[in-house]
Amino acid sequence: MDDTGVLELLEELSILLEESKPVFGKSGMRQVDIEAAFSILDSIKDTFPTEFSQARQLVRERQSLLDDAQAQASRMIEDARSQAMTIASEQEIVRIAQQQSDQILSDARELERQTRAGAEDYADEVFGHVEQSLDSLLNNVRRCRDRLNATAQTNTPRS
Repeated sequence: MDDTGVLELLEELSILLEESKPVFGKSGMRQVDIEAAFSILDSIKDTFPTEFSQARQLVRERQSLLDDAQAQASRMIEDARSQAMTIASEQEIVRIAQQQSDQILSDARELERQTRAGAEDYADEVFGHVEQSLDSLLNNVRRCRDRLNATAQTNTPRS
């Protein structure tokens, strides 16, 4: 029997019913050759398991393809999520590193400013001590000169 086996058998059964003689006085009833009808029904029963088996096999294959496609899609989605997380993590690491770099640079500038201010304060203090020492020394030199001049004037004969 070919691919349309069941359909042909159903058509044959339909023709058998249409060509059967009506029962006298009952228009909805017909006299059917029961052996021919059962023969057609038996052929349909014999044909169905093969077609059902083929249909079930096609359904199983289709479901297997759908399952494989779903699994592949799930893997692809998970891979995409993983890559997105990796990229996001890398971007977060770069962002954190940039923040730390900015903070280190800011801290270094502040330390440099404080060090410069401290060095200037220290230099001013040292120069202040040097200035006091020089003032003291200059005062000593003046006193010594004044004494020397005073001694020289007292020791010089007057004319």
